[in-house]
Amino acid sequence: MTTSNAIPDLLYDEVDDDLRASVRDMLATRAPWDKVLARIDAGESYDASLWRVIAADMGLAGLAIPESAGGAGAGFRRAAVVLEELGRAVAPVPYLGSAVVATQALLRAGETDLLAELASGERSAALAVPFALAPQAFTADPAGSAFAGNGVAAEGDSLSGTVKGVADALIADVLLVPASGRLFAVEAADATRTPLVSLDATRQLADVTFAGAVGREIASGERAAAAVRGALVAGAALLASEQLGIAEWCLSTTVDYLRTRYQFGRPVGSFQALKHRLADLWMGVTEARAVARYAAAVIADDGDDAEVAAALAQAYCGPLAVTAAEECVQLHGGIGFTWEHPAHLYLKRAKSASVAFGVAARHRAAIGSLVNLPSS
Repeated sequence: MTTSNAIPDLLYDEVDDDLRASVRDMLATRAPWDKVLARIDAGESYDASLWRVIAADMGLAGLAIPESAGGAGAGFRRAAVVLEELGRAVAPVPYLGSAVVATQALLRAGETDLLAELASGERSAALAVPFALAPQAFTADPAGSAFAGNGVAAEGDSLSGTVKGVADALIADVLLVPASGRLFAVEAADATRTPLVSLDATRQLADVTFAGAVGREIASGERAAAAVRGALVAGAALLASEQLGIAEWCLSTTVDYLRTRYQFGRPVGSFQALKHRLADLWMGVTEARAVARYAAAVIADDGDDAEVAAALAQAYCGPLAVTAAEECVQLHGGIGFTWEHPAHLYLKRAKSASVAFGVAARHRAAIGSLVNLPSS
């Protein structure tokens, strides 16, 4: 962990711009919103072929993995750019769960074999913890349960119990499971994964049940605790980039619509009340970009204020994405409320993401504790 008082550079560089352009072009071809909606209608919550392109063909699953472990060694700042574009497309792929959360857990645990498999795109992984659980909820207790509320216990290498509401578990090949003071890698095929009716059908949650499944220990004690907590902090921090992408799409799409929609012989966007709403939203998106970029930079640099940056990112970017999606629905008028328009996809993703890794109020309380603010 690094300690520095220097403010990181939040600007995008040429590599970021090139990466963004390539990902956006690919998603425009392979995952336009109408294809995403058709996949949901068909009951398919994940696009396995799209994930292969992202993870294996483009090598984006290994951006945050060091070259020594088979990855690109580009860091989490590059992964954040990918997440912005995935948010703009509400892409149904497990990038956050596998390339960020599970990857960070493995990095902290020092597990290189699985990292190499994730980096190549050969396999994907998910951390078996409830999606709505905040990083602050994690507690280490090597003598008993290594994870508060995880619901899984270990006897030797045999795991039993159920984890509720796990994200990206349905498509994962490997599950990383905290249990009894240790962190295990379990083949997903050895667990029972029960799909849940999820608000966001592009990131379907599942209950995961282990009935004597054999796991391979990859960390124990304080190292296991640090691995899981670090993974949750990274997930909360990088989720903000996805939320930024959602908000940017909602803003730009709404502006374009109001420029072309006429009422009373004038573009709807020329009405002052709507201008003010869009201006407020633009300010919010601009601020969210700074917050999300800062969180990604701190995680990438392994900064000592990672938890503060992650809590700040979720306290601000979560509600902002929901507001942007709500404005998108409302300002599109009648068409915005229909199933045929993509606005509902973004509203559902934004609302679901706003409770992932803890709600905003929980993160605001955490910020107060982390920076030693007096409680009322």
